[in-house]
Amino acid sequence: MSAPPAARSAPPAAVPTRWRTPAMIVLAGCLIAMVSFGPRSAMGFFTNEMSVDRSWALAIFSFSAALQNILWGIGQPVAGAIADRYGLAKVLVVGAVLYAAGLVWMANAADPTSLHLSAGVLIGFGLAGCSFNLVLAAFGKLLPLSWRPMALGAGSAAGSFGQFLYAPLAVYLKAAIGWDATLMVFGAAMLIVLPLSVVLMTPPADPPRPDAETASQSLTHALTEALAHRSYMLLMAGFFVCGFHLAFITIHLPKYLVDHGISNAVGGWVMALIGLFNLAGSLLAGYWSGKVSKPYLLSAIYLARAALIVGFVLLPLTPWTALAFGAGIGLLWLSTVPPTSGLVLVMFGPRWMAMLFGLVFLSHQIGSFLGVWLAGVLYDSTGSYDVVWWLGVALGLFAALVHLPIQEKPVERPAARLASSPA
Repeated sequence: MSAPPAARSAPPAAVPTRWRTPAMIVLAGCLIAMVSFGPRSAMGFFTNEMSVDRSWALAIFSFSAALQNILWGIGQPVAGAIADRYGLAKVLVVGAVLYAAGLVWMANAADPTSLHLSAGVLIGFGLAGCSFNLVLAAFGKLLPLSWRPMALGAGSAAGSFGQFLYAPLAVYLKAAIGWDATLMVFGAAMLIVLPLSVVLMTPPADPPRPDAETASQSLTHALTEALAHRSYMLLMAGFFVCGFHLAFITIHLPKYLVDHGISNAVGGWVMALIGLFNLAGSLLAGYWSGKVSKPYLLSAIYLARAALIVGFVLLPLTPWTALAFGAGIGLLWLSTVPPTSGLVLVMFGPRWMAMLFGLVFLSHQIGSFLGVWLAGVLYDSTGSYDVVWWLGVALGLFAALVHLPIQEKPVERPAARLASSPA
């Protein structure tokens, strides 16, 4: 089944300088996605050390990680709206500085409040300002239509390469220089985003386009239109499940493996395999998003996740089954992002994409908050992650069903209903 054309995706604003070729834009965006996603994906490797050194219960670290995820989600549509209105580069710079400061403070956190403010608040808002979500929005605004499907996949894959790079790096650096110094190194590395943000500069406001409807639409009308759109709301419901899966596995899988006799070194490679195989999964998802129905593709991804988790929980856990799970879940890890972001672009066009995809991502992060926090609470009370694994299976089946009715076509936008006043 061929995907309908993105009729609402008008040509992007002209790139103001010749050196910013499409390839340069994709490269800079992928580097930002890699550097911003890497430290966040390695957070699970600091759980045991911080809990032991500070004599904290697992629920304390879980709450900080959950707070990080929910604030990332809350901040994303706000950061997206600011980027849509005033340009992306400023938002990327502020986000990177907050992220770096959060990592450095986290390394020196001496009490739970400091941990919540650093790992939770600063890193959460930092991610909202410089993560792959804004990179994908930049691709939608700056790249020619022919570049977009694969670029969306490449941006998602770059985040996974950050996971592949940072997971074993975190294990190695912790052993060599300690967990606190490792966090400070990761914080310093975040500052590379500052010069790279210049490449992703967008104008403070989109100039007039052939698609006059989209050009004149206000932020308020864009929000009202999206929240009244059934397919958009179904997309949000499905992306909630993606967040639950990813956050639970990112934060709690390393401890789950250690509890079952799998070494931290093997756990590092399991997380690295998730990142490595997601390179292929995200690129394939980006490619197939331009070839087949995006809703059906998403339904298949979530169904495959549910089946994979069932196999992982029921089979005997060995280093080899753990590595196989890492490879399998990696193929499905961020493969949801290209078709999900692509559907937002098809439905509403590029004008408010950063904000509208940010709102979908808020749903993802609500799922992330519950996945991280609920797992910590249940583990402290039952000593097991079993209930959370089976809840992940049930949610995967729910997501597989909820994507089927989504209509992949531009929203109907009568000219008389458009708000032409500035937001």
